[in-house]
Amino acid sequence: MYVIIDIETTGGKFNEEGITEVAIYKFDGHEIVDQFISLVNPERPIQPFVVNLTGITPKMVKTAPKFHEIAKRIVEITENCVFIAHNTSFDYRIIRTEFSRLGYDYVRQTLCTVELSKQLIPEQPSYSLGKLCKSLGIPMNDRHRASGDALATVKLFKLLLDKDINKEIIKSTVKNLVDKEVVLPNKILDHIEQTPQKTGLFYIHDQEGSILYVGRGKNIQKGLNQLFLKTSKKIRTLLGKTHSISFEETGNDLIAELKFIESIGVHKPKYNSFRRKNIPTVVFNNDNMLLVNKGRHANEKSVILIEDNQIKGSAFIDLAHQIEHLEIVKTMISPLLDNLKTRHITKRYLEKGKIEKIVRY
Repeated sequence: MYVIIDIETTGGKFNEEGITEVAIYKFDGHEIVDQFISLVNPERPIQPFVVNLTGITPKMVKTAPKFHEIAKRIVEITENCVFIAHNTSFDYRIIRTEFSRLGYDYVRQTLCTVELSKQLIPEQPSYSLGKLCKSLGIPMNDRHRASGDALATVKLFKLLLDKDINKEIIKSTVKNLVDKEVVLPNKILDHIEQTPQKTGLFYIHDQEGSILYVGRGKNIQKGLNQLFLKTSKKIRTLLGKTHSISFEETGNDLIAELKFIESIGVHKPKYNSFRRKNIPTVVFNNDNMLLVNKGRHANEKSVILIEDNQIKGSAFIDLAHQIEHLEIVKTMISPLLDNLKTRHITKRYLEKGKIEKIVRY
């Protein structure tokens, strides 16, 4: 579980700033499940340049709650979550400073979307939130207000999770946040009940966060139930080593199949079975095209980019008009494995007319 946080401050000397606004979105990796947004009385002057930048005036915060009045809510909503912000060192420092004034040692595992973006979306001209979101086609509202910036960071982080094909973010989160006790079968059932009945992949982790097994299906929850109903020695051993389960919705079967093949190649999970088949050479007739399909929810589309007979990758796009702007799409694309098997599967979907729309370039 993650909390994406943005704060606005009074400005001023280092470690003497006060918070004027806070926005916290609790995010399970797929959707927002809780939120807390509030103006805050900083009990100190707001620098004039900050007023001009944020629009938050002394009059607006005069009757707002003071930090000590919202501190409990912040502790509760962020408990057992990874603290994420765009430039986390700033937001985390400010919040820790406020808590230290109350005599409380606030400690959370942290991730920074600036650093993650530099790793997963290299060679961007700027990694400021506004410019990065613009280049990625992520819409922003209420710039320099906590809620608007935090929501944009949620969308950015969701894109970064898609681009993280090695699942390093999820694996490190599992390793650092879960307790180290062995998960009992009834606890596994609780994990399964929290997964969606939607198309996608599921990942079974041990207590170190390593991926032991990857599965896929039209119904993630059903697939997990069917897996653990098997009585083979291999699955019983897997059950005993299971500590947690994560999942990834894909919106449609094609992306689920392609990501499954890639995940097997990247993670080489110990408890998956591997079968080798002779696959003929596949050619896409030298078309450069986008394959547009269903996304993970009603307002989203998935795209697969094919160029020079190669599968370049996939992305999920909220705004339909972005599909017509190839440069934006290419920035959002997460790599997919390109080999004979993935090309064969994609060509099969094309031949059977299972693609909603094809955009040729």
